Amino acid sequence: MFDRLADLESELERIEGQLADLYASGDRNAAASAGRRASELRPVVEAYREWCTAETEIADAKEMSAAEDDVEMLAFLRQELETKDAQRLGLEARIKELLVPKDPNDGKNVIVEIRGAEGGEEANLWAGELYRMYEHYAEGHRWKTEVLSSQASDMGGFREITFVVRGVDAWSHLKHEAGPHRVQRVPATESQGRIHTSAATVAVLPEAEEVDISIDMNDLEIDTYRSTGPGGQSVNTTDSAIRMTHKPTGLVVTCQDEKSQLQNKDKALRILRSRLLQLEQDKQAAELADTRRSQVGSGGRSEKIRTYNFKENRVTDHRIGLTLHSLDAVLAGDLDAIVTALMADERQHQLEDGES
Repeated sequence: MFDRLADLESELERIEGQLADLYASGDRNAAASAGRRASELRPVVEAYREWCTAETEIADAKEMSAAEDDVEMLAFLRQELETKDAQRLGLEARIKELLVPKDPNDGKNVIVEIRGAEGGEEANLWAGELYRMYEHYAEGHRWKTEVLSSQASDMGGFREITFVVRGVDAWSHLKHEAGPHRVQRVPATESQGRIHTSAATVAVLPEAEEVDISIDMNDLEIDTYRSTGPGGQSVNTTDSAIRMTHKPTGLVVTCQDEKSQLQNKDKALRILRSRLLQLEQDKQAAELADTRRSQVGSGGRSEKIRTYNFKENRVTDHRIGLTLHSLDAVLAGDLDAIVTALMADERQHQLEDGES
């Protein structure tokens, strides 16, 4: 690790020596790129230099201790050694944290897609409750939400709903929500009072900008049709709904929430762009790892990342073995305890991977 740090220090010194010439050359892109890289390197290099200083001071204190006969001075030097050693260990931990690779999607807005999976109408109702849970969670963090596309179900839930969450730290907090969410309760559709198990799937995508993904309009097949609501009842008198097919990948996006074709087309493009970005990132990840589980699997009851049990007022996240007996608070948007634990678990795995 410390050989690598010496290389990073040399890189920073080289970049800092070039910055003035880059700005003077008028090459703004090169200057901005070099400036960003210097900003990334500086905290790591500063911590490394502090570590080197601590190492030198420890070596000096040990050398002085070996040649010292005075009892009081020896006690002082031992205390200094303990202090410097603790400082060195703290700096090593800090350096390891700084060396953890940053998620390239940090800072991006988030597109969340929720779909009712196994469980029929109960699964659609559950999808609606999950949407409201995330909506409340976003409000608590002062993030903005906007529904991009939705398909309501007959009893007030959603067969599917897609919405964007805008906030600087939205991605880091929401990315772990992807997967099947299982619910155990007596559904409104049950007349015998029996507990049923249903599921809804959640997909979490970074919202792609045009600079991230460029879409050739010739690759799109765009169909228009009349928007419909629950039960097939017409909610629009014009063919304003959009079905957009990306021919190279076969991805299909539909939008019908807005009254104009232009607005629905714009939202469909945003969703499609983010799905294409996710495809590209998954492809890159697959090149680094042999396999990568799909975010939502089949959506089956047995596949789950989290279980919500109404009878026991319990929420269990199966990935980290965390159980909370505060289901009502979680559904009201109080997800911080779960999210913080998931972020800490991710960090721990990243640190362990960096050491291996």
